[in-house]
Amino acid sequence: MSRNKPKTKVKTAKGRKNSSTRWLQRQLNDPYVAKAEKAGYRGRAAFKLIEIDEKIKFLKPGLNVIDLGAAPGGWCQVATKKGCKVIAIDLLPMDEMANVTTFEMDFMDDNAPDILKEELKKISDDGLADIVLSDMAPNTTGHKQTDHLRIMAVVEAAYYFSCEVLKEDGVFIAKVFQGGAQGELLKEMKKSFKTIKHMKPPASRKESAEQYLVAMGFRHK
Repeated sequence: MSRNKPKTKVKTAKGRKNSSTRWLQRQLNDPYVAKAEKAGYRGRAAFKLIEIDEKIKFLKPGLNVIDLGAAPGGWCQVATKKGCKVIAIDLLPMDEMANVTTFEMDFMDDNAPDILKEELKKISDDGLADIVLSDMAPNTTGHKQTDHLRIMAVVEAAYYFSCEVLKEDGVFIAKVFQGGAQGELLKEMKKSFKTIKHMKPPASRKESAEQYLVAMGFRHK
């Protein structure tokens, strides 16, 4: 007879906030954290991209990928295992890995998009990318409306950048929250991509409001 593995409980240590204790307990009891460690991925988020790829089969050998908000590098690992070349950017440092060029800077800096475009010219014959991924999320305030506006500003910046660098039929995937992309942005995106859907991969925690916007079939206007 099989038994459910008992949950690990974490005692609140002196000086540690309750929220930190809850995070640590969640990490210790998260099967995806254990799976990531066993498979050698840098974080559980790798499985979000794996699960999206299982659905739409977009990662293929020889493709050029730009990964926005890449640290610690789990998505880069998934893409390179599929035979892609990756240009990655994040505010946080990332350890080196094969077939990945990393930039430690904020994508929202004025010069960041141009730096990525210049690097793209070095790995792509036409200076364009096949895929733009964005797992970026700004710091939240706890105020729903403010946080939603901040998040959508990041998604919007990533979208307009993708329109500048994607090849015909390219793919754009971005993390969104709550109701996902809405209103004018969604209307604009529908002009640029053949299909748009929102996906919540199983690796996204049930209690999390995050989901992923998956836009396929980019068309140059």
